[in-house]
Amino acid sequence: MTKNLVIVESPAKAKTIKKYLGTGFEVMASYGHVRDLLPKKGAVDPDNHFAMRYELIEKNTKHVTAIVTAMKKADALYLATDPDREGEAISWHIQEILQEKKALKNKGVHRVVFYEITRTAVQAAINNPRAVSMELVNAQQARRALDYLVGFNLSPLLWKKIRRGLSAGRVQSPALRLIVEREEEIEKFVPQEYWDLTADTEAHKQAFTAKLSVYKGEKQEQFSITQTEPAEKAKQYLLKAANGKLLVTKVDKKQRKRNPIAPFITSTLQQEAARKLGFTAQRTMRTAQQLYEGIDTGGGAVGLISYMRTDSVNLADEAIAEIRALIIDRYGKENLPDEPRVYKTKAKNAQEAHEAIRPTSVLRTPDAVKEHLSPEQYKLYDLIWKRTVASQMISATIDTVAVDLQCGQDSYFRANGSVVTDPGFMRVYQEDMDDTKNNPDEDRMLPPLTEGEEVKLLDIHANQHFTEPPPRYSEASLIKALEEYGIGRPSTYASIISTLQTREYTTLDQKRFHPTDVGRIVNKFLTQYFTQYVDYGFTAGLEDELDAVARGEKQWVPLLTEFWKPFKKLVDDILETVQRKDVTHEALDEKCPDCGKPLSIRLGRYNRFIGCTGYPECKYTRSVADDKAEETVAPELVEGRTCPKCGAPLQIKVGRYGKFLGCTSYPDCKHIEPLQKPKDTGVVCPECSKGTILQRKSRNGKIFFSCSEYPKCKYALWNEPVATPCPKCAWPLLSKKVTKKRGTELVCPNKPCDFSKQVDEE
Repeated sequence: MTKNLVIVESPAKAKTIKKYLGTGFEVMASYGHVRDLLPKKGAVDPDNHFAMRYELIEKNTKHVTAIVTAMKKADALYLATDPDREGEAISWHIQEILQEKKALKNKGVHRVVFYEITRTAVQAAINNPRAVSMELVNAQQARRALDYLVGFNLSPLLWKKIRRGLSAGRVQSPALRLIVEREEEIEKFVPQEYWDLTADTEAHKQAFTAKLSVYKGEKQEQFSITQTEPAEKAKQYLLKAANGKLLVTKVDKKQRKRNPIAPFITSTLQQEAARKLGFTAQRTMRTAQQLYEGIDTGGGAVGLISYMRTDSVNLADEAIAEIRALIIDRYGKENLPDEPRVYKTKAKNAQEAHEAIRPTSVLRTPDAVKEHLSPEQYKLYDLIWKRTVASQMISATIDTVAVDLQCGQDSYFRANGSVVTDPGFMRVYQEDMDDTKNNPDEDRMLPPLTEGEEVKLLDIHANQHFTEPPPRYSEASLIKALEEYGIGRPSTYASIISTLQTREYTTLDQKRFHPTDVGRIVNKFLTQYFTQYVDYGFTAGLEDELDAVARGEKQWVPLLTEFWKPFKKLVDDILETVQRKDVTHEALDEKCPDCGKPLSIRLGRYNRFIGCTGYPECKYTRSVADDKAEETVAPELVEGRTCPKCGAPLQIKVGRYGKFLGCTSYPDCKHIEPLQKPKDTGVVCPECSKGTILQRKSRNGKIFFSCSEYPKCKYALWNEPVATPCPKCAWPLLSKKVTKKRGTELVCPNKPCDFSKQVDEE
């Protein structure tokens, strides 16, 4: 019997598609990428047409060996990796390895692609194979070569000019620039005071409010009133003019439609999962991958969603037909538009062969498959299902009303209200937005009013406001900005964000990105000396050229040549001409109070500080305080606190991970303790039964939990303890564990016991 070997990336995907193929097919997993560039200089050779030197990825060697062995016994090869550039490159690498091992002699090699893992899609792909697309492979090779050349040339430069261990990337650097520039905007922002006046009114026994729109014949803008005195003066004038009543002079009623939004693409899924579910981009893509590759819903594994790396909002005709049938059955024919909704892709180079992210069958409702999914899988599937269904429903109908209320002879208030008269698609789904303030008029109902009617004026309020700076980026708004600027591609957003945090260029505080001092210095260096390469337009243009290579419109080697020559010359020039102090020192127009020499802001081991340029002769330093105030770095003694080891006073010191308490007798006494007391979980230690479990932070910044009686009791665990005894072994506590595959579960930390139970994270 003819034996066909099918190669996919993951064992989960292999297991799912195996059941859709006959006995003549063997399905194996490559476990991701099989080859990568040599992790050292010379892996890309610009002098030899950018020849790239690959090596097997060590952890996947055994899987590659198994594939080679199986291929020697097979008659044909089907490469079924993901339908994008990266998947195409994996297929090409596997083909190249098998050719080198002489396992493909006189055997057919077929590339098959499918955008959902269902029986119909898989079998259709097998019946309609093609050759590996070298255009897509070369686009991926060009991208990999560019990233390598930038990384292996800029990173050593950062080591020499700033500090060791830093890195710069082709797309991470413009992303860092976005965050730093937003922070600088916030720091330079000067709040402006302004006032508005609102009237409390009542009609037909219903209270409502109205805002001053015209004062003494002049239309009111945001900054028409900017001080307390004129605001109070206006209030008294209006109260006197109204004499307890306002006259309805105009009632403007309108009806508007709110249309549903397109089904998800990669970027919008990442944004909405961040807003609605609190998922990071990495977590979203990891969970979506699981839903795509297959979940056992009782009748074997099945792919629940279509391919999740896409920039197309298209839906297949058969999918639309199924969605429309479900809408009629579940929500009624009145919620179905006469014609299917068609959405236009905004991305310039969208791959129209792809579909939007959708359920492979909307008949698999979230509730129907919930018992087979982890909590995070269910939440993401529910989000995708609802967005897809809502995209094919009727528009929502909203009635709005605006009422003008005359106050005296020359002033007017305006009241706005709206009500959803037909929710339409909003029955199923509404999109969240970034950084928007609640509109008080959105759901306000006004009493029935007619022109010429008088309403009772209860009071007038003068309200003080201040303008606010632009908000810092969240994951959702940063992804949106990257997409708008054309920086990177949706499949790279998660890794961009992860790299910025891993390199400690940014921190995430209350789900907002803050640049670190190191991040600021790196950004300053790159924007000052590599202006073109961190320019948003240049980065987006390079992405467009890579897309042109993927379409076969451009050759990849000339593209790399055009980039490489001026880039390498600039790197060499900066290496020779720029000194370390030019990058890490920022001159201040201020003299040292000790010696009179100029001061400068400098990058220290952990953060920036102000120091004398006369160092080491003059050792004057102080911290860079938020308010620019001079604040000495001399350690601050803690009143009433002494070292428990030697009795010497304790002082506040600054280390790599911030402030901490240390003994003044250092280095003779090395006692340290956190500035803030560790959070007490209240769970009694199961080992000593005396202390409670505290949440602490390791030297590497990782959270762990240990007994408050340390060092007498050294019981510790990595996962958060829960004061619930193990139902299997009766250990006094359980711990909350989060894994990629199973989501959140309660597990027994007592090693001989294997108890575990999945729970909803909330």
